[in-house]
Amino acid sequence: HVHAGEAFEQSPIRRSFKSKVLVHYPESTDRMPLNKDAVNMLCMPRGLSFRTQADRLDPQFHSFTMSFDDGTRSYGFVLTFYEEVTSAQIITAMQTLYQMHHVEHHSASSASSPSSSSMDSLVSSLDESDVESLAGVSACLGCAGSFDPARDTLYVSKALCLFTPLPFLQAARQFLSQLHQAVTSHTAPPLPLESYIHNILYEVPLPPPGRSLRFHGVQGPIVCQRPGPGELPLGEYPLGEAFSLLGVDNMVQLLTCALLETQVLLCSQDYQRLMTVAEGVSTLLFPFQWQHIYLPIVSAPLHHLLEAPVPFMMGIHRREGAQRSSLHLPHEANLCFVDIDNHCVEAPEDLPLFPDQIELIQELSEVLLRFGLPPQGGATTKPATASPRLSSLVLEDLMEDRRNGNLGGEELAVLERLQALARRCGGGKMSEGEKTLGNVFEEEEEDLKAAKLNIQLREVFAGRFAAMFGRYEDFVIHSALDLDSWLSNREGTLSFDKGSFLSVQPASHLQFLSRFLETSMFSAFVDGKVISRWADREPMQQLFDNRLERERLYDTDEEESRSCRYRKCTSLFESAQNIERRLLKADHTAIHPHLLDMRIGQGRHQQGYFPKLQADVLAQGQNTNKWSSRVTASRRSDPKRSALTEGLDNEQRQKHAFARKNLRQSKLLDSSPQAVSQTHREFVDGLLSECRLKTKRMLMERMGKESVELGQGEANITGLQENTLILGLCDLLERTWGHGLQLKQGKSALWSHLLHYQAAHGKTEAPAESPGCGGLEQRTFDEGTLVLRGSLIQDMRFIQTMSEGLSEVGQARAWIHLALEKKMLSQHLKELLTNQELLRQLYKSHAFLLCEEEREQFLFHLLSLNTVDYLCFTRVFTSISISYRVVIIPMKKLSIAMATVNPWVCVSGELGDSGVRQLSKNTQEIYFQCKNLGRLSTLQLGQENSGLLAKCLIDCVMVYNEITGHTYKFPCGRWLGKGVGDGSLERVLIGQLVSPGGEEDAGRWTGTPPELASPSQSVRTVLGSLGSRIQEDMREAANNLVKHFHKPEQERGNLTVLLCGEGGLVLSLEKFLLHGLKSNRLFQRNVFVWDFVEKAVVSMETADQMGDLHGSTLTKGPPCDSLCRYVNAINASPRNIGKEGKFQLFVCLGIRDRLLSQWLPLLAEFPLTARTYEEAALLRDRAAVHSLSRILHTLNEFTITLETALVKGVDL
Repeated sequence: HVHAGEAFEQSPIRRSFKSKVLVHYPESTDRMPLNKDAVNMLCMPRGLSFRTQADRLDPQFHSFTMSFDDGTRSYGFVLTFYEEVTSAQIITAMQTLYQMHHVEHHSASSASSPSSSSMDSLVSSLDESDVESLAGVSACLGCAGSFDPARDTLYVSKALCLFTPLPFLQAARQFLSQLHQAVTSHTAPPLPLESYIHNILYEVPLPPPGRSLRFHGVQGPIVCQRPGPGELPLGEYPLGEAFSLLGVDNMVQLLTCALLETQVLLCSQDYQRLMTVAEGVSTLLFPFQWQHIYLPIVSAPLHHLLEAPVPFMMGIHRREGAQRSSLHLPHEANLCFVDIDNHCVEAPEDLPLFPDQIELIQELSEVLLRFGLPPQGGATTKPATASPRLSSLVLEDLMEDRRNGNLGGEELAVLERLQALARRCGGGKMSEGEKTLGNVFEEEEEDLKAAKLNIQLREVFAGRFAAMFGRYEDFVIHSALDLDSWLSNREGTLSFDKGSFLSVQPASHLQFLSRFLETSMFSAFVDGKVISRWADREPMQQLFDNRLERERLYDTDEEESRSCRYRKCTSLFESAQNIERRLLKADHTAIHPHLLDMRIGQGRHQQGYFPKLQADVLAQGQNTNKWSSRVTASRRSDPKRSALTEGLDNEQRQKHAFARKNLRQSKLLDSSPQAVSQTHREFVDGLLSECRLKTKRMLMERMGKESVELGQGEANITGLQENTLILGLCDLLERTWGHGLQLKQGKSALWSHLLHYQAAHGKTEAPAESPGCGGLEQRTFDEGTLVLRGSLIQDMRFIQTMSEGLSEVGQARAWIHLALEKKMLSQHLKELLTNQELLRQLYKSHAFLLCEEEREQFLFHLLSLNTVDYLCFTRVFTSISISYRVVIIPMKKLSIAMATVNPWVCVSGELGDSGVRQLSKNTQEIYFQCKNLGRLSTLQLGQENSGLLAKCLIDCVMVYNEITGHTYKFPCGRWLGKGVGDGSLERVLIGQLVSPGGEEDAGRWTGTPPELASPSQSVRTVLGSLGSRIQEDMREAANNLVKHFHKPEQERGNLTVLLCGEGGLVLSLEKFLLHGLKSNRLFQRNVFVWDFVEKAVVSMETADQMGDLHGSTLTKGPPCDSLCRYVNAINASPRNIGKEGKFQLFVCLGIRDRLLSQWLPLLAEFPLTARTYEEAALLRDRAAVHSLSRILHTLNEFTITLETALVKGVDL
C-alpha cells in the first residue's frame, strides 16, 4: 500500500510501500513477545522503498527505543541497505506502475482509480515473492524517478536490526556494519554469518557494572562498557552532537521545557538525530525520569498521537523541503518545537529561566571548548560512517596489543611509516577496505572523546540538581504508617512540603522551581523516596542520594554550601578517567565466534545479498557458557536478558511498578483503529482525572492557609504557588481544548474556539438588534450596570482591547484569569460548549469536548473553584486601565442630608491610588477609569468645608470593580462635618472584599448593608467592659502583626487592615485608653482619647517652661520630647481628619518609628492621669501598662511602611 499521506503525484520509485518483518531470532523470549507491527514501523518508519542505480545507495544507520508497560525500555539499532531486486515479477510491476504514472501525469485527466488498483496488484506480487524486503530509510536524491528495466537496475531496502536492553550504541553500530560489510565484500567471511549472530545472541554476556568487555564482530574486536555503581547510568548517545546541532543556549532551553513537562516535538530529516537529541535530553534529566509519552520516532500511522493532550516527547521525520507551517499541530500553547536541522528551538512563552542559567551555560561552553566543539551550535557533524574495515589480521592483533597497552609509541610510529611506504610502492593505491593504522586509532580516539565529553556534560547537570535539591530529604513528609495506607490515600496526602522548600530558595530560582515541583517527574521522585521506607530505593534515586551523602561528608563547611554561590562541578575529570580506563583496556573478553553444528553446509556467499540464515541453529544457545548470555540479538531478534540481571530487575520493577503513572506505552505503538480509539479514550479519562486532582489541589492550597485564622475571613494570600497552580490550570484547559481539534486559528486552542464562538455569536446577534433594544443595551452599559449573565463575550472584548500586546496564548490565559477572579470560569465554559454545531465543526469525533459525560464532570470540578476568592487577574495584569464605581451610602434616616454635602473620594490599593475624585453635587456615586489599583485597601472620604450645615452620617462606601466584578465595602458609621462627632471633614476608611457574585444584580445596591455601631455606642459599651478582655484583644492585635511579618513576602495580607481595621492595633489601643476615662457626662458628648493626649502634651510643655514637674517621678527626656513633637505635628496637619483620625495617625506613626512603647508609660505616670481616669482604669494599673509596653516593644523589630493615604500631610 502507498501510505495515505503520499499522493499519487509521486513517481512509483519515490513512493513508500509496506514493509514486513522477515525473520527474527530467537523466536520469542520470556521477557517480551516481539511486537511485529511496532518493530516494523520503527525499523522502517517510512516504509519499504525502491531505488535505482541513479540514487544514493549507501547504508543508513538509525536507532529507536521501545518502552514496555513496566517502565523499562529496550533499544533497537538498525542498519538499512539496498539489495538488487531479482524477481522479474516485481520489476515488471514497477514498470507498469511507472508507465501508468507517466501517462496520467501527461494527460489532462488524472484519474487515480486505475493506479490504485494496480497498486494492489503490486502489493500482492510483493507478498507472494520471497524477496526478503525488510525496511528502509534514505533521502531521495537523483533523477526524476523514471524507471526503465532495460536501462535501470532496481534495488529494494532491507534492514538489519539488533535489540539490546541498554543503549550500547557504539558496539551495536560496529557489529551491524561489520555484518553488512561481510555481505558486500568479494570474499566470504571466515565463518558463516550464523556463527557471529549466534555468538552475540547467546555467548556475549552483559559486561558487569564498572567493567568493559571485548567481543568479536565479523572483522574485528568491539568493546562495550558499563558504568560502575557510583557513576551515572549508561548513556552512549553523543551529547556532543546534540549540543553541536542545537547550541548550548537552545539545549538548556529544551531541557527546561522537558523538566517543566511541556510538550516537546523534535523534527529532523535524519532519524538518528531525533534519537540523539531525545536520548540526550532524557539522560540529562538525571535523577528525574520522564513520566509521559516518549516516542523519539513517530512514523506516519502514529501521527494521531500529536493530538495527545498530555506532555510528550516525540520526534517526527521532516520531508525534504517541507515547511514548518505545513505541520498541523493541535497543541501549540505549551509546545516546544525543536527543528534540529535548522538549529532552532521554539519554546512556549513565559518559560522561566533555568536556575543560574548564565553560569550553567558558561560552564557547559567551557566543557565543549575543551573538546574543540563550538558552543553556539549549528555545526553539522559529519554523518557517522560505518565503522572501519580492517584489511589484515596483523592489524587486528596490533590493535589488540595497543588496547592492552603492549605497544609503545616508537613501535607505532615505525608501523605507520612502514604502512605509508608500502602504499607509495604499491602505486599509491590501497584496496578500498584498507585503512591506515592512524585512521583506526583516530576513530577510536573519536569514540573515546565522545564518551568523555558525554560524561562531563552529564556531570555538570547532575551537579546542578545536587545543588538545587541537596536538602530535599528534609522536606519530604512521611505521614503514612505503612505502604498500603500510603497507597490508598495517595491522592490526598502531600508528600513534599513545597512552601517551606521554596521559602529557602534564592528568589531568582522561584519561577522555575515552583513550576517544577508540580510536575509528575518530581512527584514520582518524591513518591520513590516515601516508598523507600518499605521497599528498595529505585536505582536512580539510590545513586542520587548516595552522591548527596558523599558531598555532605566532604562539605564540612555548612555556610559555604548555604551561601547559594554557583559552584562548578568538581568531579568532571575523575568521571571521565573511569570511562577512559575501561575503554582503553578491556576487563573481560567474550568467547570468540566459532563453527556451529549446522546440518547443511554454509550457504553460498553471494556478494551483496544477505543470505537466508538457518533458523534452527539460531533458535537457542548451543553451548552454555560460563557467562550468562549477553543481551543483544540480531536481525529482528529480541532482547534476552542475561540471567545476571533478570531476577534482580524483576524484583526491582515489581516494587516500583505501583508508583508509576501507568501509561501503557506498548499500546501507543499499535496503529489499528480499535487501538487508536482506545488510546484516545484513555486520554479523555486522563484529562478528567487531571482536572479533578488540579482543582482539588487548588482548593487544598487555599484552605490550608493561615489567613483564615487571622480573623480576616478571606483566604487571599497571594503566592507564587498559587500563580503556578493557575498556570497549570491554563495549561490543562489548553490541552483539553486541543484534543481532537481540527480547525484552529493561531497558537491557542481555547482562544481559537472563543474566537469562532464570538464570530458565530455576532452572526446570530446582528439581525435581532432593533433600534430600541440596541439603545437600551447601550444605556445600561454607560451606567455600568451590565448584567453579568451575558458576559462571556464581554470578557473577551475587554481582553481584546487591553493594551498589553498579548499573543493568542496570552489572551486565553488572561481570559481564564479574569473568569477565575469573577468566579465564572465554569459557567463561561459551559456557555461556550452549548454551541453544539460549532463543536462538531471544530472537533473530531474522539475529542474530549464531544464526550458529553466527561465534559459535564470536568465543568463540575471547575465549579468548585468558585468557593475561593482569587485575585489572579488584578495581580497579574497590573498596568491595564480598569473602571471603578464608588457609591456613598448614608445612614437611612438621614439620607436627605447628602444634598448639603459636597464629598470627594480617593481610593488606594496595593498598586497605587486613584487621586482625589470629586462627586458632583446631589449624587451619591461616581464612575471613573484609572490604572489598575490592585487589591483595594483604604479609601479617603472627605468634603470641602462648607459651613456648619454640611454634615452627614455616612454608613459605608462601596467600591465596585466593573471588570472583575469585585466589590469592596468600606464601613464608616460616623459623621462627616464640622461640629458634630469628632468634627472631622475627612476620614480614612479600611475596606474589605465582599465576595463577588454574592449579589444577584451587582448593579444596584438594594438595602444598606447591616449598620455598624456608631462610635458613641461603642464607647458606652466599652466603659463597662472588662479590662482583661481588652488586654486579650490588644495581645491578639499585636500577635497578628507578628504573624504577618513572619510569612513569606508574597503571602502577606494587608498591613493597613491589621493596624486600623476591625480588631486592629489602633482600635484595641483606643479601647485600652478609653477604659475608665472619666467623662464630662453632662452634655452626653462623646469621649475622645485624643483630647486626653492633647491635654497631657499641653501640661507637659507648660510644666517644662515653668521648670518643675510637680515633683513627679518623670524626668525630662527624649520620649517626652518626641511625644510633644509628634502630637503638635499631627495637630498642625492641614487635613481635617477629626479626633479619631488624629489618634489613628498617632498610633501608626508611633509604631512605625518604634516610639509607641516608650510613650505609654509616660502617659500612665503623668499627674494628669490620676485626675482623668477612675481608680480601676487599665492605664492606672502598673502591671497592665508594663505588659502592654512589652507587647508593643516586640513590634520594634519589624520595619513597618504605612500607606500614603494614612500619613499624607504630616510633616515628620
